[in-house]
Amino acid sequence: MDHNDNHPKKSRVEIHAKDYNKKKSLLKWISIILFFAIVAVVAYSAYIYCRTKNAVDDTYDNNNQVQIKKGEFNGKKKFAVLLMGTDTGALDRTEKIGNTDTIIIAVVNPQKERYTLMSVPRDTMAQMVGTKKFQIEKINAAYPLGGAAMSMASVSKLVNIPIKYYALVNMKGIMRLIRYVGGIKIRPTLSFEYSGYIFKKGQLTHMGGGGALAYSRMRYDDPQGDYGRQKRQRQVITTLIKKAVALNTLTKLDSVLTSISGNVKTNLPFDALQQIAFNYRNSTKNVKNDYLHGHNATIEGASYQVQSTQELQRVSDYLRLELGLEPERIQNNETYQNQRNKTHGFDFTNPATQDYNIYQDYWDLQEEGEN
Repeated sequence: MDHNDNHPKKSRVEIHAKDYNKKKSLLKWISIILFFAIVAVVAYSAYIYCRTKNAVDDTYDNNNQVQIKKGEFNGKKKFAVLLMGTDTGALDRTEKIGNTDTIIIAVVNPQKERYTLMSVPRDTMAQMVGTKKFQIEKINAAYPLGGAAMSMASVSKLVNIPIKYYALVNMKGIMRLIRYVGGIKIRPTLSFEYSGYIFKKGQLTHMGGGGALAYSRMRYDDPQGDYGRQKRQRQVITTLIKKAVALNTLTKLDSVLTSISGNVKTNLPFDALQQIAFNYRNSTKNVKNDYLHGHNATIEGASYQVQSTQELQRVSDYLRLELGLEPERIQNNETYQNQRNKTHGFDFTNPATQDYNIYQDYWDLQEEGEN
């Protein structure tokens, strides 16, 4: 007998069975690996979601919460948000609560795939809506006087548009957001030096958080004064938005989450912010920049910007159109004061600084109308 007869050859069935078992074992391990990979991704996503939600929840303002209807941020409806910036806690500013030196009405128009940033000069004369007595102040005083509610109500009354939402950002938060996106590149509108930073007109400049804050803060060396500063602020904001939308990395997420809760306040809840982020990305493609063009005036010895009735009507008509609202003739304290002042010689075509009087009888007329 041949010695190979002691070890009979395996049948093809046995060989295929062995190969099948090997493949089955391999598939089993691949399945296990894929399972744990999926679990890891889901777990990480849940972790990011929870971290983000907790951080955003810390920014939520319960005192000014509004009821959000289903589908309000479905990517088709237009909406307005009042953006405010306080200048505390950054670059040697230590005040606990300050005036909102940056006031911008942001209107999102998904049909035109654009958003509008309409600046309101900080020194704009306005009625403080919500005070017990008739009170006229610069518009940037509304926040320290009556918080976000008074700011929204006063700006809303000024230009006759509904404003339900707001976002208040401390400039320290802006610095950290700019660091998060790796800085921004801007061509300065003019040459100047501020807080140790040097800017050259028209020269593409990479700015970190501190540089961008210095660039957007300078006021007195700008020939256009506060209007020039507003232009630079909008330039920083629009550049930051574009880069943030294009950013696809989570490498610095923790630092951003840490900075949000102490530097941002809003009455937009987490779910609404999620919907805006997902449904309105196309609305960041284009931006319209504008501002209220005021006139220099002196009210009881203090410098103000007063807005002509014509300018208030222009801005109101534009913003209402962007929001899908019919235009309305604007009638408020400012238009009333303008009429009284024109009667007594104030000339809105004269660029010189003029005295402007506040007539208290506007308040009496309002009370009579309510009774």
